Amino acid sequence: MQDAAVLKGTNDGYELVLDERASMNEIFSSLSKLLDKLKTQTASVSPKAIKFDVLTGNRLLTSEDRKKLEEIFSNYEYFSIHKVLSEVISNERAEKIRQQENVHVVDRIIRNGQDVHLEGDVIFLGTVHQGGKLFVSGNLYVMGNVHGIVQAGYPNIETKLIIGDLHNAQQVRIGEQFEILDDVSENNLTRESVVYVNDLHVIDYGKIEDLKRINPKFFNMVGGVING
Repeated sequence: MQDAAVLKGTNDGYELVLDERASMNEIFSSLSKLLDKLKTQTASVSPKAIKFDVLTGNRLLTSEDRKKLEEIFSNYEYFSIHKVLSEVISNERAEKIRQQENVHVVDRIIRNGQDVHLEGDVIFLGTVHQGGKLFVSGNLYVMGNVHGIVQAGYPNIETKLIIGDLHNAQQVRIGEQFEILDDVSENNLTRESVVYVNDLHVIDYGKIEDLKRINPKFFNMVGGVING
């Protein structure tokens, strides 16, 4: 069986990628073996504290899972968790966003040929069918299914964001900028993509953990709730 916990090195440090298909017991067992091996490999050099970003993929850890994770790391003097990152916006996190920023929660079906215009920031829980269009004047958080066209910053505000799963969308628009997603590499899209307009005034893509770099003002406004 493939290891349920895999170590990856990045320019910013180390990531521990947890297999979202494995059971938590398999993940904890694999993680302990991985950290044991890493401890042995680094024993011959000067001890150095290492902080890991833990990536859980399309899985939300429960409080018990997080407690167990912390217990495992407590067995290793020089290893610790920097942050735990998921590609899922939980209902709890969505509620925090809604409460802090007066975001509107919308759960409806937008069918082929329908154009729906909404004011302000929106958490969208419904479905946009192919050929349907959702236009939002503020930021858009996609927690439903999008097979049509979505726009944030309608009609011409390029500082707004679209956050969420856009794998199946036909097109994304921010302000007057747009892109057909068939032309976008699958590697640019995650379950929690951040779509924005970059300094060159073209559509660009990032991950939720990059939000502070992408839009510091928005990151500060939500007070870290997105990554919480």
